[in-house]
Amino acid sequence: MHFSDAIDAIAKAAPEDFSSLSEVLSPELIDTCLEQAGVATLRKRRLPLDMVVWAVVGMALFRHIPMGQIVNHLDIMLPGKRPFVAPSAVVQARQRLGIDPVKRVFEQTQALWHHQTPHPHWCGLTLLGVDGVVWRTPDSPENRAAFARTRNAQGEASYPQIRMVCQMELSSHLLTGSAFDSVARSEMELAPELISSTPDHSLTLFDRGFYSLGLLHAWQSAGEQRHWLIPLKKGTQYQEGRSLGRQDRLVTLTASPQARKKWPNLPPTMTARLLRRKVNGKEVQVLTSMTDPLRFPAADIVDLYSHRWEIELGYREMKQSLLGNRLTLRSRTPEMVFQELWGTLLAYNLIRFQMARMAYSLKAVHPNQLSFHQAAHWIIKELTVLPWVSPGRVPGVIQSMLDMAPSFVLPERRERSYPRSVRRRPQKYPANGCNASQC
Repeated sequence: MHFSDAIDAIAKAAPEDFSSLSEVLSPELIDTCLEQAGVATLRKRRLPLDMVVWAVVGMALFRHIPMGQIVNHLDIMLPGKRPFVAPSAVVQARQRLGIDPVKRVFEQTQALWHHQTPHPHWCGLTLLGVDGVVWRTPDSPENRAAFARTRNAQGEASYPQIRMVCQMELSSHLLTGSAFDSVARSEMELAPELISSTPDHSLTLFDRGFYSLGLLHAWQSAGEQRHWLIPLKKGTQYQEGRSLGRQDRLVTLTASPQARKKWPNLPPTMTARLLRRKVNGKEVQVLTSMTDPLRFPAADIVDLYSHRWEIELGYREMKQSLLGNRLTLRSRTPEMVFQELWGTLLAYNLIRFQMARMAYSLKAVHPNQLSFHQAAHWIIKELTVLPWVSPGRVPGVIQSMLDMAPSFVLPERRERSYPRSVRRRPQKYPANGCNASQC
C-alpha cells in the first residue's frame, strides 16, 4: 500500500455523512489535473508525476525530513532494482511537474471537500475570512531576482519574501482559495484573484486594510448573495440615509474617479449598512452589504467580526504546527517556491478535512474546537504507518483515529482578564551608543 492508497483507505471508512475520498484523491483526478496542465506522459519513470504530487504534499507533512528521504519514506516510487532515489532525481521530477498540476489538485479538492463538509451557517450564509501573510524564501540568486524584501525602521529583510492572501471557511479552517506573489505586490492587488473561488450565499469578513469600493462591489456582484463585512476605515466619506434602528442606518458611499478608472463596472455610488456599537467601552463601526434588517439582525452583525481572528489562527497552524516553526521555505527557485506553497496549502486542507470528519463524529463539536497541533501530529503519524499495516488491520487503525477525537477537543476560550499591552522587546545591545551603566 502506497501513501496515496493510505489516504484513500481512510476515506473509505468515513462516517455515513461523508463521501469517499476515492472521488477526490483518486489517481484519475490527479491524472486529469496532469493532462489539463499538459504535463502528462506515457513514459514509465522511477518517479511518476502523480506520485510527485504526493511528494510535494509530503514536503509540508514531514517538514523535518529532506526531500529525497520523503520519497523513500513514503514508498511512492515504482518498484525497481534500486530501493532509493537520488535527491537530484527528486529535483528533476519536481521541475517536470511544475506549478499548475498541484494548483489544480488544490482547487478541485477544496471544492469537493467543502461540498462534503456540513458547515454551520449564519442566517443562511457561510462565514469566510480573508487575510494576508508573508512567507520567507531561501536567499538564492534566483529568488533574489524574482522576489522583493520588506523594509522597516531597522532596514531591509534578510530573505526574499512571498505575500499570500487566503480565503478560509471560519468554522472548519478549510481554505477556499489563495493568491500569492512577490511581497512587492500588495494584498489589495492579490485579493481580486479570490473572487472566482468565493461561494454563493456567503459572508466574507475583511480587515479594514482591504477597504476598496471597487473590490467590495466586484465581490458582491460576482454571484448570488455574496456579502461582505469590514470595519469602517478612518476618514471614509459617506452620506447618511434611512435609519434602520438605533446605531443602524443605510449610508451612501461615493466612488472616486481613480477607483472607477481601475474598476470600470463600479457605479458612481454604493449603498451599504453602517452599524455602531460599544465593545469594552470602545466604539466599533462596521460596514456591510447586508442591508436587509429583517433577515440580518443588527445585534449579531458586529459580534460576527470577532470570528475573523480564525484565519489568523489558521496561519499560525500552518507556520508553527505544520511546518514546525521553520520560517524559511525549502525551494531555491521561484517556480519551485510556488509549487511548494500550493503543496503546503493542499497538505493543510487534507489535515483539516480529516479533522472535520473527526469533529462531526462527535456531538456538538466544530472542527475549530479541536487542537490542530495534537490532531495533525496524530493524523500524520497514522498516515505514515498505514502503508505498512496489513489490510486486515486497516479498519481498526482508521477507527482508532476517530476514537481519538474526544482527546483533541479544546477547552472553552477564556475572556481576557487584563488589558492588552505592547511591551518593548528587550535589546541585546545598548542603543544610541550608551553603555550598560548609562541605559
